[in-house]
Amino acid sequence: MKYKNIYDLHTHSDNSFDGNHSCILLCEGACSNGGRGIAITDHCDIDGKDYDFRAFSTNQYVEAFKAKSAFKEKLDVLIGIELGQGIYEKEKSLDILGSFKYDFILGAIHNLENREDFYFMTYEDKDVKALLREYFETVLKLAQWNKTDSIAHLTYPLRYISGRDGIEVDICDYYDIIDEIFKTIISNEKALELNVSGLYSEIGDTLPNKSLIKRYHDMGGKYVTVGSDSHYCEKVCIGIDKGYDILKECGYTQFTVFKNRQPILIDIE
Repeated sequence: MKYKNIYDLHTHSDNSFDGNHSCILLCEGACSNGGRGIAITDHCDIDGKDYDFRAFSTNQYVEAFKAKSAFKEKLDVLIGIELGQGIYEKEKSLDILGSFKYDFILGAIHNLENREDFYFMTYEDKDVKALLREYFETVLKLAQWNKTDSIAHLTYPLRYISGRDGIEVDICDYYDIIDEIFKTIISNEKALELNVSGLYSEIGDTLPNKSLIKRYHDMGGKYVTVGSDSHYCEKVCIGIDKGYDILKECGYTQFTVFKNRQPILIDIE
């Protein structure tokens, strides 16, 4: 790896519905790929139907804690979750967040309320501009709720709208609402995620892209977490160095990790 302080703050074990490997194997992958730290952030999509959140959270927390203990001499293991759509079921969300001693909570919106994940949608017959505006307005509500630590993959729908389906989007059309998201994050002293997964998919870019990271920086954004969004042990930490390159190009000298829900700045070196 190009950098020595490699932290991957977005990973999924087989406790996630789309995960493939155990927490232990994720940690093995991090070590193999030059990682110094990892956050295990399994999916907790709070609006899922017929889903036992208590069982999921308990199993995931216990397995992540075991991995943390097993790797304490080799890897800084942080226990987290990716809380999806938390604002749709606030009572359930707060119950989960209050029941476990997490280090780090990613906040995500994967679908609009009572609709399917953007992954499953087709867009040829959709008003993409209206969909994206509603999406960013929902992310703003998530940021204003102020119960998570970092806003995950801000431009998530573009992974499928532009990357997979080839529909061009002018992100400038949404600067007004994106700026409000950034102002809210900054005011609340929370973080924005730079998700590098898009570098290895059809979109070929980070989520959000460099121009939005620079915009966030220039508005005073201090905290940025970097994550691979890996669902396989061999891909943990892959691309984090490229994320750090982008941060440096945007004016950052440090990235952010969270421990006990508190931000810690670490030098990019």
